[in-house]
Amino acid sequence: MFADQIGFLLVPQFSMMAFTATIEPLRAANRLSGHQLYAWHLFSPDGGPVEASNGIAVMPEGGLEVGIRLQTLIVCAGLDPHQYAERRVSAWLRRHASGGTRIGAVSTGPYLLARAGLLDGYRCTIHWENIPGFREEFPDLEISSELFEIDRNRFTCSGGTAALDMMLTMVAMQHGFDLARAVSESFMHSEIRDAHDPQRMGLRARLGISHPKLLDVLGLMEEHVEDPLAIEDLANRVSLSKRQLERLFRKYLNHSPKAYYLELRLHRARLLLTQTSMSILSVAVACGFVSASHFAKCYRQYYGLRPREDRAARR
Repeated sequence: MFADQIGFLLVPQFSMMAFTATIEPLRAANRLSGHQLYAWHLFSPDGGPVEASNGIAVMPEGGLEVGIRLQTLIVCAGLDPHQYAERRVSAWLRRHASGGTRIGAVSTGPYLLARAGLLDGYRCTIHWENIPGFREEFPDLEISSELFEIDRNRFTCSGGTAALDMMLTMVAMQHGFDLARAVSESFMHSEIRDAHDPQRMGLRARLGISHPKLLDVLGLMEEHVEDPLAIEDLANRVSLSKRQLERLFRKYLNHSPKAYYLELRLHRARLLLTQTSMSILSVAVACGFVSASHFAKCYRQYYGLRPREDRAARR
């Protein structure tokens, strides 16, 4: 039996959690099966040590020039993937793809695949924090909010512990569910999550709120960031008066509906500012502000910096 040769491209500031959750199931599958089903090789763009977002440096086997025939190649990224764009990395990924290698990515690695044109015509996903910016930068891609996506010879994962579920699913596809279940149990992972499981906690768990009508309004707010709904409209949609809705917000969230909605849109704007190269005006429009000046005023009042200043400081 020949081991499946799997390469990992580690990009500076990659997510250690996602990387570990991707590679450890392979090790466990080898041990529990009694066979070397998988072998792995680590690469970095320049062949030198690459530092994860937690500050730990990993020494790879080499750089892009290492000539190993890979069946699978996985890109591991993390912080600020929108700033990482090396043509030689894109060319390297395309070369492997054209040679028949299965190409995947975890956490924010899909950015690199998208820039290389390797997600065109494929379903893909990415970490929930990055979905708005990813959709703005690559509007023609079929981007889902799934935990992970496996579409023919491409696979992408939202990151974190979801990488474990994706790899367990792939082990099951290749070597049977019994082995995947044994690997899962060895990590005290009681259930292999399905790709359709949500990335985020539901609003009820996330906010500690159980009032059904308030939860409905909060869901509507999250769905309508670019085209904000009037507070009266939100109240009408859940059969409440504006006054009743305001009382619910004060009781459960210590905010007015207007203030909460504005904060939600400003949080989305900050993600777009720091994850994309969109203009300030484009970010403002994408978050429902009528003008760049109004957006800048609200942003400064909330964060203490103008949007342009905050973007510069973070980069």
